Amino acid sequence: MESTSHQPDPAASTVSWPPVAKPGEPGSFLPGQQPEPVSTTCGHGADEAPAEPAVPDGTDLMPDTEATEGADLLTQLRAQIAKFVILPSDQALDATTLWVAATHLQCSWQHAPRLAVVGPAKRCGKSRLLDVLAETVHQPMLTVNSSPAAIFRTISEEPPTLLVDEADTIFGSPKAAEKNEEMRGLLNAGHQRDRYVLRVVGNDHTPRKFPTFAMAAIAGIGDLPDTIMDRSIVIRMRRRAEGERVAPYRTQRDRPALHAIRDKIARWAAPLADRALRLQPAMPVEDRAADTWEPLVIIADLAGGPWPRLARQACKRMVDAEVQTEEDNPGGARILADIRRIFHAAGEPDSIATDQLLFNLNGDPEAPWAETSRGGLTPRGLGAMLREFGISSGNVRMPDGTQRKGYLRNKFLDAWRRYCPAVHPVNATAAGSRG
Repeated sequence: MESTSHQPDPAASTVSWPPVAKPGEPGSFLPGQQPEPVSTTCGHGADEAPAEPAVPDGTDLMPDTEATEGADLLTQLRAQIAKFVILPSDQALDATTLWVAATHLQCSWQHAPRLAVVGPAKRCGKSRLLDVLAETVHQPMLTVNSSPAAIFRTISEEPPTLLVDEADTIFGSPKAAEKNEEMRGLLNAGHQRDRYVLRVVGNDHTPRKFPTFAMAAIAGIGDLPDTIMDRSIVIRMRRRAEGERVAPYRTQRDRPALHAIRDKIARWAAPLADRALRLQPAMPVEDRAADTWEPLVIIADLAGGPWPRLARQACKRMVDAEVQTEEDNPGGARILADIRRIFHAAGEPDSIATDQLLFNLNGDPEAPWAETSRGGLTPRGLGAMLREFGISSGNVRMPDGTQRKGYLRNKFLDAWRRYCPAVHPVNATAAGSRG
């Protein structure tokens, strides 16, 4: 495996975060001291990684800490994953490695990060990555089209690691997503500890709580629902380019080596469960992103060596990349939220003409719609986005009694409640009476 080294210029920036690590105390830092700009990056090559920031930030200036056995085990695991799968960047490979290791300490985490393995088309390596994960994570439970009831009945207080393949068959269309709403709810609830589903069991219908907390890797074509993506470390797979090579994966031949590194990581992690539970690492992101990435950063801090820095670099750059992706590819909840605001500002009419809707969308200087084409968002473009939610235009009656092409308000109600519930909330009872 190739190794490269980046030496940031210490004069390029005055960075106060992170302070110097305390020797022997992962996740703890000495206040008021500036680290030396030492960096070690391992991976396939700089051309596969996101562009380096022009000015090094705190994550780039973190020094290596004292390496433990875990640092070497993570490096071995990283090499095994890279042997069979080409990840989209060094940061994605680091994140996947740390996520696998974190599954062996699920008892210590408050949040169970999802690994969203998504790609734009077939043959991007999604299923192959799940094959490798199945041999290295803690108690894998590989599922394709399993029912939510079957899944939550297999989750105990000692949770397995869920591996969900072909998620596009579950969430790939509005009709499928509606049919599998319970699965989406299960995956959302299981992100945080102590979120249970209540079901009645037995002939006497005794109420029973079923835990949902479990780490999960979910692979599919196209993005997962926003609420799942928001709880995920997102790995955006792509097809191999000419010249990119990986070893073919053969279960009988390759499983022993993967199991060997899995068992070593499990033995290393087991005595650290209580320590991991109490660590509060410095995080380069905030809010739900920090909750999701914290287990990976803690694993890195416990391992030491270059991993505390690599974990934070992956966290910061991958979270920033997802934010940029949302800004560059407007649609989904954004178009629904903007239309919700237009209906509200208009006094909640029963319908709005298509040209009036487009006039408002394209005229919003803070919205991206005017830039979707030379003339802004078109009726065809708007229709294509809304069809993803089962919403279509038709002939609607205007207040002056005329008919025009437009959209009925009641067609949006369900989508508004599901995808942008905080934007001028729609009361379900009142909405139902109007629709």
